[in-house]
Amino acid sequence: MQRLVQSALEEDIGAGDATVLATIPARATGQARIIAREYLVCAGLPMAEKVFRALDPDMKIALRVHDGDLVSKGTVLLHLEGRARAILTGERTALNFLGRLCGIATMVHHFVEKIQGTRTRIRDTRKTTPGLRLLEKYAVKTGGGTNHRIGLYDAILLKENHIALAGGVRQALDQAHSYAALHSKPDALTAYEEAVPSRASDTVLPIQIEVRDERELREALSAGAEAVLLDNMTPAEAKQCVELARGLRPDCVVEISGGITLENVRAYAETGADFLSSGTLTHSAPAANLSLLVDCIEDQ
Repeated sequence: MQRLVQSALEEDIGAGDATVLATIPARATGQARIIAREYLVCAGLPMAEKVFRALDPDMKIALRVHDGDLVSKGTVLLHLEGRARAILTGERTALNFLGRLCGIATMVHHFVEKIQGTRTRIRDTRKTTPGLRLLEKYAVKTGGGTNHRIGLYDAILLKENHIALAGGVRQALDQAHSYAALHSKPDALTAYEEAVPSRASDTVLPIQIEVRDERELREALSAGAEAVLLDNMTPAEAKQCVELARGLRPDCVVEISGGITLENVRAYAETGADFLSSGTLTHSAPAANLSLLVDCIEDQ
């Protein structure tokens, strides 16, 4: 977080905030509020705090809400009191972080609302903004979703290109199992392990394989697949495959991905899958509408 804040401020300020330097006395102090301009889920408030404290270590910051809170239009998220230059210089950077993260959390919340009452959970993908993945995945969890693998290092996901180059579904799984037996994974639990605690391990890389139809699903299950990803299927096709997987291997984790939207997410959840994953949560979430208002500035 500190590294991201520093980089963002350096990008914005450069050799100095010319507007503030020209108009605001160095010793001036001020008070300000960050306000939600729409209904949203709060996410990223610690980032905003770090932005302002990087510019004024003595800045007084009072949180009026917390990450994960649902707030209505007009709600004050936090109150600032400190150096006026720091407040104005940090305004856009803080709002950029908050807008992005609140936007993702709010999008996820809408997806989660749509599937209430089902066994299915919403989770993200690696379709994140370069450099901001951990923050964006944090926002997904804040909005009520779950995380898939964090990167390429903490789980094996066999997709169609891997399968094609390996020579087929069974060959890809055999190679993945052999690799996982010889290589350990990071300590962090994956979403797969959270879903199936009995299979959680400190050393074994979880393996998931993408399948496009019933034939590939049967082949994957017969080859020992513990987690499958049903790719680009209609709700009817996915439901049939979920039922097949439950019958052949009840402990297999079943995920559906591809073309999942707010309009059809309920239909996919009603298939009985464990997870629905969508890049929309991160790559298409609109920024939340927030603003910073200065209440007063005093020249010391």
